[in-house]
Amino acid sequence: MNEILVLYYSQGGAVRSMAQLIARGIESVAGTKARIRTVPKVSSNCEATEAEIPASGDPYVELQDLEQCAGLALGSPTRFGNMAAPMKYFLDGTSGLWLKGALINKPACVFTSSGSMHGGNETTLLTMMLPLMHHGMMIVGLPYSEPALSTTTTGGTPYGASHIGGAMDDKPISDDEKKLCMALGKRLAETALKLNV
Repeated sequence: MNEILVLYYSQGGAVRSMAQLIARGIESVAGTKARIRTVPKVSSNCEATEAEIPASGDPYVELQDLEQCAGLALGSPTRFGNMAAPMKYFLDGTSGLWLKGALINKPACVFTSSGSMHGGNETTLLTMMLPLMHHGMMIVGLPYSEPALSTTTTGGTPYGASHIGGAMDDKPISDDEKKLCMALGKRLAETALKLNV
């Protein structure tokens, strides 16, 4: 069974919902399974730490989750056109995997949610790709053969799945956004199978 890691950080819940949709897309492909993980918050108070196990929600990611996965879906809310600090903090600690070449030739995709239509979704997706490319991963996007990419009036880009959550992160994921999340997960899983033959 090829296990695809769906790794996300979510504060308001939208990115978590997207992660679950991407996982559904992954698991629609025979021979693949999704492993959903998150990262802990970071604090400006150097004394503050998160518990080893979250009180609720998905478990925290471990480096071995990345090393063992057949592919990676990486998700974060948009923070001024970039990924959120907790995700960046986690990725900054993966240099040991980089030194071993543990992620080379594994497929990866990215997804995000912002508060507004022009809230930096595309720049966030692009900047999330950079550390993955440094790891030697192969980036999978969404082709325009996905009908929802041409019809969406909410989120959705060729760079990856996106969602417009509203200033209070209270807008539900639209039908087009759902379709694109699932399509991205399916495409990632299919790519992982082709690369692992």
